Amino acid sequence: MRLLTAPDRPPSDAELSEDDLRELYAVPRHPWVRANMVATVDGAAAGDSGRSGSINNDVDRRVFALLRSSADAVVVGAGTARAEGYRPTDRPIVLVSRRGEVPERLRDAAPGQVLLATCAAAEGLEAARETLGDEHVLVLGSHRVDLARLADELAGRGLADLLCEGGPHLLRDLLDQGVLDELCQTVVPRLVGGTHPRILDGPPVDAGLRLHVLLEHDGTLLGRWLVDPPGWAKS
Repeated sequence: MRLLTAPDRPPSDAELSEDDLRELYAVPRHPWVRANMVATVDGAAAGDSGRSGSINNDVDRRVFALLRSSADAVVVGAGTARAEGYRPTDRPIVLVSRRGEVPERLRDAAPGQVLLATCAAAEGLEAARETLGDEHVLVLGSHRVDLARLADELAGRGLADLLCEGGPHLLRDLLDQGVLDELCQTVVPRLVGGTHPRILDGPPVDAGLRLHVLLEHDGTLLGRWLVDPPGWAKS
C-alpha cells in the first residue's frame, strides 16, 4: 500500500507499515464519528450476495481491521448487522433500529457488548429491554433515532471514537443530521452492473467532502474524506 496524498507528508511508493497506517488514520479530536464503506468503481456497495464481503479485498480488510481496533464502539444499522451476520466483537456494537429489533446472533452477547439505539414508538422496545437490559437500550426520539443525541450519549459513556459500518440508510441519516465527521471509502477496481445498492440510500442529501488521505494498492483506492460542517461556504 502506497501513499498518494496526506497532510504534511509527501507522496511515497514505499510500503506503509502498520504504524504508518495508524498515524494516517488517527482521528484529530474526540468525540469523532466516521463511517467506513466499500464500493466498486461503478458505485455498487455489494455484489451478488447482497453483502459487502462479496466485493472487498485484502487491502480493504486490512484497513477495516485497523479502524475497528482503534474505535471505541461500532455503530451499525440493525438490518445491516442481520444481513452481514454480525456477531459480538471485542468492541461494543451499537445497533440503530427504528423497530427496536436485535438480530438473533447478537442476542446472547455479554452485558454491555451490544447497545440498541431506538425510538419510543419502536414495536420491539420491550423485547429489546428484556434481551439487553434497560441500561443498554437507548430511547432517543419519538419516531426516529436522534443520532446527535446518540453520539452525545455514547461519549458520556466513554465511547467517543465511533465507527459506523453502515448500512446505506444509516449513513445517509448521519449526514442528514450533521453527525458524521469523516467517510473512509475503499473503491475496488471492479465493475458489477445490476441494481446493487450504493453507499447511501434514502431521500436526497447534499454534503461536501474534502479529501484528507488517499492510498493505493494494486488499483484499489482508499480515501479518508472529511465532511464539511453544515453551512460551510465553499470557495
